[in-house]
Order: sequence, then structure tokens, then C-alpha cells
Amino acid sequence: MRVGVSGYYGFQNAGDETILEAIVHEIKARGHQAVVFSNNPSETTQRYGVEAIRRTQPLEVWRALGSIDLLLSGGGGLLQDKTSRLSLWYYLTLIGLARRRGRLVYVFNQSLGPLGRSGERQVQRALRGVECFFRDEGSLEYGRRLGLEVHLGADPALLLAPPPVEREPNMVVLVPKYGTEEASANLHKLADRLRVEGYEVVVLALQPGFDEPVLEKFSSFTRELAWDPRRVSYLLAQAGYVISVRLHGAILAAAAGTPFAGIAYDPKVVGFCRDVGAMYVDMPGDPDLLASAVLTQRQPNWKAVEAMKVRARASFDRVLSSSPHRRVKSSR
Repeated sequence: MRVGVSGYYGFQNAGDETILEAIVHEIKARGHQAVVFSNNPSETTQRYGVEAIRRTQPLEVWRALGSIDLLLSGGGGLLQDKTSRLSLWYYLTLIGLARRRGRLVYVFNQSLGPLGRSGERQVQRALRGVECFFRDEGSLEYGRRLGLEVHLGADPALLLAPPPVEREPNMVVLVPKYGTEEASANLHKLADRLRVEGYEVVVLALQPGFDEPVLEKFSSFTRELAWDPRRVSYLLAQAGYVISVRLHGAILAAAAGTPFAGIAYDPKVVGFCRDVGAMYVDMPGDPDLLASAVLTQRQPNWKAVEAMKVRARASFDRVLSSSPHRRVKSSR
């Protein structure tokens, strides 16, 4: 089958690129082809060895939707209107166009929300008759309340195999996010505390063109800005502990078997940490509580992490074993 993949791809955001790498790997492993709707098609093609379509070119998108057998919308946090109503409109419109083309569509391992009332109505209307795989229990229940056809999946990035690297128990990786200034200030306090305790602190930012200002605040610590999923996975697998504001700092730590804690700037961080029994603190993050997590090596529920991996793999098995000849009714 030719499998279309739609998400926030081609923007050099490590979290989304990690999701894409995992999805492409699973598609290819089952003998199918991936067609990715990307902001940077040439880079996506070169990096992942897939066909890529410029996501903002209507004619190219329309033609590509006619050439695929099914569309995976996701993963990621696409179904929300907190950051932009235009973003929600884009992803729902792409789903609608695919359905008009008679293509099978899945909402695939996404989070749901936050949504305003208008956004909820748009989602209910656009996803009527669409199978939705959500990556956390909170999104699953929200989807049920909206009357969607829901299944519990998991974030595809959990399926990425960690690189072979020797763990350094004394190394703590902090993953900040620009725009969460109070959290960054408290992460700096945490870094100072950990250095006094004898830890090596590495500050890892995941989005070039966005996170540079937050790195400047950590000038006395080892810093890195990386969006390549393999480099990020390497550093998080090497660490003895991870404290992350960004969701995929926590997810890739879990995939690598590295203990972690989250700072809940967004419901998706709460959802993941809660589902795997990991510690999380509300914004802006209590540095004393976070230091305690590191010093006591507080662990997530590793059995829950493994169960998530099983669900992620099962979601791929389900959608990629679908008959390419099955067609859906138009959403109109």
C-alpha cells in the first residue's frame, strides 16, 4: 500500500521528526510505501527515503491524496486549537479532502485537545465515521465524550530502538522549552543544585529557530541544540536521568529505559506521565521536588511503558493490515 502520513513534519522539531521516523520505519517494515506531507519535501525525502509532498501546495496535495491507499493523520498533538485555529483547520481539511477522494483515513496516535467549543464542533463534524487512535487515556476519554470512534494507542516514538551507548549515571539531561520562562528559571535552579551535588548537567533543546533564547540562560552548563531524532535518542539513552518540559524528552527517555520526570506545560505531558506512572510537576516546576526525583532515582512504571509499546505496535498492525480497497463515505 501507499500510506499517506500527515503531521507537523519538515519543521525541524525533534519531537515530530521522532514520530515520523518511527512511523516510516513501521510502514516500511510491513512492506508498504510512505508518502509524507512535509514542509520541506527534499529534506524529508533525503532523511527518510520516502516520497514527500509539499504540504502547502493544494494541487500537489490533491494529486497525492488520489495516489495513496490510506491516510494516517498523526501522530502528535494536531487536534487542538490552543496554538492556532488555522492549524486545526489545516489537519481537518486534509482529512476531509482524503475522504472526498474515497481514501481510508485514521487519526493516528494523537493527543486530543485542548479545544474550545468551536474546535470541538469542528472535530466532531470532521471525524464522524473516522477511527481515532489516541495516545493517552485522557484523550481517549475526551474523544468518547465528543462521540468519536476511539481506540487507545500510544506514541509511535516509543518504538524507536535506543542506540547502543553506555549509560552515564552521573549525567542529568534537562530539556527546556522556549516560551516557558518560569519553568526555565526553575530548571536553572535545579541545574545549580545538581551541580553542587556532583552531577554533570546537560541542557538539550529540541527545536532550532525557536529554542535558542532559552539555551542562552544556561551558558555555564553544557548545552546542545538538536532536532535529529537519532542524536536526541543518543543523548537521552546516555543520561542517568532526564527532566523534560517537552513531551518527547520524556517519551524518548522512556523508550531508552532512562528514568525521567516531566514539567507539565501542556496536558499531553500530564497524559503521558500519568499513564506510565512517572513523576510530573505542574508549571513552573518545583526545583526541590525535581531534585528529589533525581537524587532518589524515582522511576516510572516500566511495565506500563512496555504496555504502551505493545499498544503502539498493535495500532500499526491494525491500520496497516486494512484492505486498500475499502473506501469510506464522504464526510459531507
